[in-house]
Amino acid sequence: MALNYNQDLTKQHHRIVVLGATGTIGRATTVALLRNGYNVTCVVRPGSGTTDLQINLHGAEIVEADITDSDGLRSTVFANASFDAVISCLASRNGAPKDAMAIDHHAMVGAIEAAKATGVAHFVLLSAICVQKPRLAFQHAKLAAERALVASGLTYSIVRPTAYFKSLSGQIARVQRGKPYLLFGDGELTACTPISDRDLGEYLVSCLADPGLRNRILPIGGPGPALTPRAQGEHLFSLLGRTPRFKHVPVGVMRGIAGALGAASRVVPSLSAKAEFARIGLYYATESMLVLDPETGRYDRAATPSTGQDTLFYYYAAVINGETTVERGEHSVF
Repeated sequence: MALNYNQDLTKQHHRIVVLGATGTIGRATTVALLRNGYNVTCVVRPGSGTTDLQINLHGAEIVEADITDSDGLRSTVFANASFDAVISCLASRNGAPKDAMAIDHHAMVGAIEAAKATGVAHFVLLSAICVQKPRLAFQHAKLAAERALVASGLTYSIVRPTAYFKSLSGQIARVQRGKPYLLFGDGELTACTPISDRDLGEYLVSCLADPGLRNRILPIGGPGPALTPRAQGEHLFSLLGRTPRFKHVPVGVMRGIAGALGAASRVVPSLSAKAEFARIGLYYATESMLVLDPETGRYDRAATPSTGQDTLFYYYAAVINGETTVERGEHSVF
């Protein structure tokens, strides 16, 4: 059944597939879909713990499938039901070139092809705002997937979030242990408008029903002003009732490490992943997660859309008070 945009899209008979449902954003998106009355099927890796997901996402169907096998994905998931839309929250775990190509590009293209072949009308793709200045393997892989989706002929919504709360929370435990907050340079080199998993999940779901969010690339951040790393650290110390203490890491040191590992990896290929991780760290230390003005080459908070209610500092307080925990993933810098 193809999606009829003249109908109310919150009715339960609309069937939505969620890829990458085991991640924090995938779970938040599934919760938002269920809350809005959609019929949801979550695709998860074989052996990833479907029982826990069924408990946490009561009401969603859980299907195990290898997302890197496009033929298997088509026969296991898409051939067994008629779906109206796909929301993909897939992302490589650590940004390493091999993993990025396998997940951010090949798996995504396979999912797009499977969706198109089985009559899916709308594909919502979670990408990243950093692809607007691509220097890293995972960024090029995501851009290739974006291009494949646009060329597919499917109705698409490509969502590029700014920064995630979990990515900016790695130093909470460090500061709680009495250590200084680490800053690259003076802590004012970059800025971002981070968005919570919950608000991002709601935004991804809104792409299904809002005609203004179709066939567009959609940068999105959370509420409030752009935050520098120094501002994040200062507020963290304030929440803990402590005097701010910072340790500055020269950006030149990071450039040297990344350059040295890159040169060494040409001689010792096994170092290529470490070299890429160093480049990832350098990138996030020097580039803002805001909309980039292509004419000036500057990042622009005013041009960066925002949504939702959750703020990073509210999240910090919840972590400090033991109300939530930080799920940071394998690509954390600290």
